[in-house]
Amino acid sequence: MDPKPSSHQRSGRSLLLLSKTLSDASTQSLSSILNNPHLSDTSWWSNSSAAVQIPEFTTPSVHKTLGPEISRSDFTSYVSSIADHFNRFEDIRNHEKKNNNNNDNDNNSNGDGENAEDAFAGEALVACLREVPALYFKEDFALEDGATFRAASSSFSNSVSEDVNLQEKLSQYLDVVELHLVKEISLRSNSFFEAQGQLEDLSLKIVEGCGRIRELKETIRILDGDLVDSARQIQDLNHTRSDLLALQEKLRVILYVNQSLAALNLLVTSGDCAGALDVTDDLKHFLNGGQLTGLHCFRHLEVHVTSAINSVNSILSAEFLRVSVNEAGDKDVLILSKAKARIASPGIEEDNEEYWDQEDTSSFHDRLLPLIIGLLRTAKLPSVLRIYRDTVISDMKTAIKSVVAELLPVLVARPLDSDFKSGDRAVDADGGGSSLTNKLRSLSSESFVQLLGTIFKIVQAHLIRAAEVKKGIEWMMSNLDGHYAADSVAAALAHGALTLTSETSSTTDSQSESFPLSTQKNLIKVSPATNSSNLSKNFRADVLRENAEAVFAACDAAHGRWAKLLGVRALLHPRLRLQDFLNIYNVSQEFVAATEKIGGRLGYSIRGTLQSQAKGFVDFQHESRMAKLKAVLDQETWVEVDVPNEFQAIVDSLFRLESVSEDDVAASSLEQPSQSIDGSVDSNGQVNNIKEKNGHTKSSVHLISFRGIGYHMVNCGLILLKMLSEYIDMNTVLPALSSEVIHRVLEMLKFFNTRTCQLVLGAGAMQVSGLKSITSKHLALASQVISFVHAIMPEIRKVLILKVPNARKVMLLSEIERVSQDYKVHRDEIYTKLVQIMRERLLVHLRGLPQIIETWNRVDESEVQPSQFARSLTKEVGYLQRVLSRTLHEADVQEIFKEVTIIFDIQISDAFANVDISTPQAKARLNCEIQHILGCIKSLPSAKLNIESGTPIAGQLESLIERISAEPDQ
Repeated sequence: MDPKPSSHQRSGRSLLLLSKTLSDASTQSLSSILNNPHLSDTSWWSNSSAAVQIPEFTTPSVHKTLGPEISRSDFTSYVSSIADHFNRFEDIRNHEKKNNNNNDNDNNSNGDGENAEDAFAGEALVACLREVPALYFKEDFALEDGATFRAASSSFSNSVSEDVNLQEKLSQYLDVVELHLVKEISLRSNSFFEAQGQLEDLSLKIVEGCGRIRELKETIRILDGDLVDSARQIQDLNHTRSDLLALQEKLRVILYVNQSLAALNLLVTSGDCAGALDVTDDLKHFLNGGQLTGLHCFRHLEVHVTSAINSVNSILSAEFLRVSVNEAGDKDVLILSKAKARIASPGIEEDNEEYWDQEDTSSFHDRLLPLIIGLLRTAKLPSVLRIYRDTVISDMKTAIKSVVAELLPVLVARPLDSDFKSGDRAVDADGGGSSLTNKLRSLSSESFVQLLGTIFKIVQAHLIRAAEVKKGIEWMMSNLDGHYAADSVAAALAHGALTLTSETSSTTDSQSESFPLSTQKNLIKVSPATNSSNLSKNFRADVLRENAEAVFAACDAAHGRWAKLLGVRALLHPRLRLQDFLNIYNVSQEFVAATEKIGGRLGYSIRGTLQSQAKGFVDFQHESRMAKLKAVLDQETWVEVDVPNEFQAIVDSLFRLESVSEDDVAASSLEQPSQSIDGSVDSNGQVNNIKEKNGHTKSSVHLISFRGIGYHMVNCGLILLKMLSEYIDMNTVLPALSSEVIHRVLEMLKFFNTRTCQLVLGAGAMQVSGLKSITSKHLALASQVISFVHAIMPEIRKVLILKVPNARKVMLLSEIERVSQDYKVHRDEIYTKLVQIMRERLLVHLRGLPQIIETWNRVDESEVQPSQFARSLTKEVGYLQRVLSRTLHEADVQEIFKEVTIIFDIQISDAFANVDISTPQAKARLNCEIQHILGCIKSLPSAKLNIESGTPIAGQLESLIERISAEPDQ
């Protein structure tokens, strides 16, 4: 056997052989690649950062410079360009030195050789990595790739010589790599043969192990046949039995579902909604439980169940609407028939029949209960209530429209009442017509009130039914404790809440459908807290909200139709008499109060319409009264008139209200004025005597009395009193407009006061009424009217201010007080005017006194008599006294003549102070004059004031008499 070659010899031969082979192959390969490179788009070429850039060696430029100017820094660029090549050259030299050292150590002992072999293993590869650029060691190195090729040949140009240099350089790199690889292989050759021996041993052990496994498998097979086969057969039979039982159960489920579907169709057809819902709950339980999964025959079962539930919802919804809305038509027919009978026979009394009693309520709730439970179970009650709300609104509008259509022809055929003043009835521009609007406007106020009353009853019947629906649902949702259906309602509410939630949230779908209805009932009985869960609370709140909204919407619809009817006649109502307008206003107020009580919400729209029409009525009435009052004042001749008893009754009824409670004001103020007063004033505004039915004239009085004091009246004063009573009636029956009424009253009082002052004190009556002059009689009567108004004004204030809000009372009271003060000033100005008249008359007479005095010194044997001056003056004073005493109050007359006496005393004393009484005739005539005037003054009403106070009546004239008497005759 040949001796085994040494490792060094084996590695040397191998390296030489491998080097030669690789060199030949790589030379041909590299040449072909360089001559025709195949470019590719691999990514590693362009990103190679380890590519060795071979610098281009260019001949450095030689500058002819002096020696001392050359320094080391001038060679920096050159040194840096060859630094890499120099370092590589040093590495190669060092590697050669190591190789030489290794060859020298090959002759050492075998033990040392093995150690050296292990020590130098891997160093050749390290040296190879240092000598060959890193570009050539990448895993995906491919020189045919364009980027790799450009990186490897970047330092060469495209000339043939440079390509040859590149081939040589690459061949050199390949030789270096092959050399070091062969060296590394030679260093590891011993380990290779050792590993091969161990691999052969391992193969033998594997063959032995496989044989033992075959023996074990055979033993197990024999044991299975002897011990396990019988038990396994029993297990297989049990599995087969279980599968058959499952199949039987599945077939039973199929049979049950099939029968349930047939029963469901029958139940839906017959209208048994509760039974149909029970069946759908069971079917939904099968669907959600997965028991029908994979059964092709039931692939449309969910569609059938959904369709059945929709049919049940339709049946329940239609029945609910029929019971809650449509059955009200019978009562509408009954109300309409009775209304027509009353129109045809006005003597028939209106009945106050109750259209709903306790028995009706109980029966109604029993009919609603199953419908509500069914709709709760399907979670459709809120949506059905929304449909119900729209239906109630439509039904309400239709009912009102039917009433108008039924009654309007009957009411139009009745003879018209005299609701309007002459020429006040409004006619459309087309001259009438048969439109609904024209017919409504052509109705008398009484007929219109009858129409409104019938509509009121129809609306009330519908709203009461809607309110009973609302109460029934609220009772079922909250107050069924102890009722036989309490558990059913609670279960339906919980089921509906879960169903509603499952439709909107996928997370709660399994919870809402995982239990049949019977199981849910048991859960609810066991755990009452389920009813108070958030789901049930939200669902209940939704139901109650929609339930309440239905009644609110019905009330709003009724209010809207009522307001529309009032709006059609908006131009007519202001022209009505107060009582006629009040009838319409009162029935509207009753309607609003009744509907608000049922609906539980204020009707702002209808209240605004009523307020607007009431204000329009007040405004129109005020304008017409102001125009009438102006016409009456302009026609006033300021002649005293007798006061009919009806006007005294006005004063008595109005101003004893301070002792009557506020609630009785309306009744006491409206009992008598309107019908009797209207007959006492003719078309020209003149107060006439009232004729009784037998033709005799009613009694009248000369004065109108207030609190025991009589006042002489003229025609305009009575008209003003009548208007004030009408305003007080408006204030009483329209308390919401109390402030507006007070403003209108104050405006009228201001106008009356101002216009009276212009006509009497300003003598305007001479132009407008044709008076030749303004006499003291005119002034006295004007002062009486002004005094009467001033006297009743505090009582007017008490009556009018009753219904005024406290926030406005202070302002209105101050305005009333200001107007009252204006009347007092006006009265005082009239009294001053009367005094001024006498002063002017005195001055007129005093201008003729000197001529009379000149005749006093003549000798005349006849008896001394008062002169024309004294007789004329006292005559005029006496006339004024008679006029004022018959017209004015005694205290006023005393005050007036007190001022007249003072003026006479001063003016006449001054005139007589310088009279020459040197002759007995002059002295006697002067004494006679003064005595005559003093006698007249002492007979005046003002003399009583002087007697009571102890002051002289005419002090200067009396002193003059005493002085004349004391002088001796000459």
